[in-house]
Amino acid sequence: MTLAALRIAEERLARVPAEQRGPGLGRDAVRLLVSCGAEVSHHEFVALPRLLRAGDLLVVNTSPTLAAAVDGAIGHAGVVVHFSTRGDDGRWAVELRDPDGRGTTRARAGGPAGTEVRLPGDVRLLLEEPLSERGERLWWARVPASDVLAVLREHGRPIRYSYTERDQPLSAYQTVFALPSEDGVGSAEMPSAARPFTARLVAELVSRGVQFAPVTLHTGVASAEAHEPPYPERFAVPEASARLINAAKAGDGRVVAVGTTAVRAVESAAGPDGAVRARAGWTDLVVTPERGVRVVDGLLTGLHEPEASHLLMLEAVAGRAAIERAYDAAIGGPYLWHEFGDVHLILPPEAPHTEHCGSNYR
Repeated sequence: MTLAALRIAEERLARVPAEQRGPGLGRDAVRLLVSCGAEVSHHEFVALPRLLRAGDLLVVNTSPTLAAAVDGAIGHAGVVVHFSTRGDDGRWAVELRDPDGRGTTRARAGGPAGTEVRLPGDVRLLLEEPLSERGERLWWARVPASDVLAVLREHGRPIRYSYTERDQPLSAYQTVFALPSEDGVGSAEMPSAARPFTARLVAELVSRGVQFAPVTLHTGVASAEAHEPPYPERFAVPEASARLINAAKAGDGRVVAVGTTAVRAVESAAGPDGAVRARAGWTDLVVTPERGVRVVDGLLTGLHEPEASHLLMLEAVAGRAAIERAYDAAIGGPYLWHEFGDVHLILPPEAPHTEHCGSNYR
């Protein structure tokens, strides 16, 4: 099956977090699909420490998830505002959506410029211009004389899509690696590849000699109805993490990014020679097979829709044939999609230990 022909059945969409699917389950109670070149194997996520080896380095995103959805109104019509990204000039990139009566939202036309949205507490949001020439889904908006972060804290809720069963508390969208940012901003949507990690699993990985390199990339909204390439996002790769990554590359360790956000951050800090240097700012990098990757050897990621631009990044890491083979296996197995679903570990084919690509589902 080609990726373009891939169709995800309704029953394969993860509707609630793993820990809500049965008594005694935790976040790590998800399946792990493993690709090593031409080999595909099936595991439980808790097997991850046995699939990595001492000297491997996991690059993790520390961005916290915001309660980025707020109810508002345009005239007498209700809307939902998704706050995506704060610009350097204090404006926010936002997406307006229509409530669908089921607790979720549907796409709506953006704009026009000058549209005023009333938010709770008599806060007024003014649309000024589209974020990009590629479309009018996201707009730069100004919220005069108000603190958007305060509005989010008091009235916001996590962004929820229609395939989920019910609203979840913000804690369900925070990963174990999330840290408060100095300016209070974060991600509009969870860096979900890291969601299955628990403190216990992190401790086991460290005890086996696996290291962690924290980076930050504040991800914006990624509407399920639009699969355009990602917009520019704020990122930071600190000096200590750059040193860890370069040391792993110089030795025999593998650099494995936890999530496509971590790939975007670390590849944005890499020079043409593949060396990573401390950087912070905005990145418009889109990782494609044509561009390739300079740093990451492997990737831990969720299962993506066939139209998603994330799949191009996966192809850049592993090649199209390997990704098609993995997704054939995922469709043929009991895997679940989206942010509360199962995960996919991509490792380079030169991995020397056959146990890293075991053949049995456990």
